[in-house]
Amino acid sequence: MTISIGNDHAGTDYKNAIVKHLEIQGYTVINHGTDSHDSVDYADFVHPVADDVENGKSTYGILICGSANGVAITANKHQGIRAGLCWNKEIVELIRGHNNANILCIPARFTAIIQAVEMVDVFLKTEFEGGRHLRRINKIPLSC
Repeated sequence: MTISIGNDHAGTDYKNAIVKHLEIQGYTVINHGTDSHDSVDYADFVHPVADDVENGKSTYGILICGSANGVAITANKHQGIRAGLCWNKEIVELIRGHNNANILCIPARFTAIIQAVEMVDVFLKTEFEGGRHLRRINKIPLSC
């Protein structure tokens, strides 16, 4: 499975830990994030991740910035993307199980690195429940 990951300067350490963790587990990771702590614009790293997921180059995406609001808003502008902002494992289970999210957005300033790694594991292992949740997702327009 291929995972695309992107981050701004606030998420560099998180990204590095997540990439290492995923590669040890045998995932292929496409790194679209900055490797620096110098200030950058998060949108420059979101669009390539969302494009990869949207076009099937990656199964899922992971985005990291300070609050994760900016990356989530930007990713959700792409058709077919359901990006969810999460700060604990329970919310991760809900965005995957109920919303069939395909991009996980992590707020680096509000989580610890170990929490972020655990959330990634939950994200990748949680199956979409379908049923009434599919009916609800089908009511989300691809564009307005």
